[in-house]
Amino acid sequence: MPRSVNAVASRTRRKKLMKLTRGQFGRRKNVWTVAKNSWEKGQTYAYRDRRAKKRTFRALWIQRINAGARIYGLSYSVFMGKLHSKGIEMNRKVLADLAMNNPEAFKAIVNAVK
Repeated sequence: MPRSVNAVASRTRRKKLMKLTRGQFGRRKNVWTVAKNSWEKGQTYAYRDRRAKKRTFRALWIQRINAGARIYGLSYSVFMGKLHSKGIEMNRKVLADLAMNNPEAFKAIVNAVK
């Protein structure tokens, strides 16, 4: 009996992946094996960087809070320590946004902490 390969399903599966790699450079977009490897590696980078994004944003918020606090003579660690001892529950994302976009509100928080 001859071998059945189901070319319709195979072609559909390949076309789906080739559509995902459209826009990439060189053979990554039109050679099946290269495109498949490229897409798989991209997926691993995406998985890794979804976790790394959280770390990089936290570092950015800390830098912005530190810059805002130093204007008023406090370091980041001293400012955050006093903030917690006063019982002010604000996360770093909100504090960084206030330090950047609303300096008056950030100054009020610094004065409440001092």
